[in-house]
Amino acid sequence: MQTDNRFFDDLARAAGGAMGALNGMKSEVETLFQQRMERAMADMNLVTREEFEIVQAMASKAREENEALEARLSELEAKK
Repeated sequence: MQTDNRFFDDLARAAGGAMGALNGMKSEVETLFQQRMERAMADMNLVTREEFEIVQAMASKAREENEALEARLSELEAKK
């Protein structure tokens, strides 16, 4: 719908331009935020999920071995 009033046409054009500029700023801010978060996480020296799961499996295996050795030790002490 076009209006005969040039003021409203100019106002609509300016609003459209402002929305485009705001969308551009929004994507730029999101990109900068993501880069900063990635840099901060890299500086924290965090482990990956895969590394965590490997260490968790190792700890579980060590716990099972420890329990087996405790049971064997109790068994040997009972025989004395």
